[in-house]
Amino acid sequence: MATNLNIDVNLLEEAYILCGLKTKREAVNLALQEFIQRHKQKELLKFINKVDFDENYDYKKERSRK
Repeated sequence: MATNLNIDVNLLEEAYILCGLKTKREAVNLALQEFIQRHKQKELLKFINKVDFDENYDYKKERSRK
């Protein structure tokens, strides 16, 4: 999909040189992938200390129960 964007040329060039990429397209795609990944991780952090964990739980014992 063709899209026109007004992106700071210096930032874009620095990004693709820094990452060893060959094209501006690769730099933009990588930046978007990392942005999405970072925000998904941020969402997961909301669940820290919200899950009950039983230290005595034995999953092997539960699997063998029939």
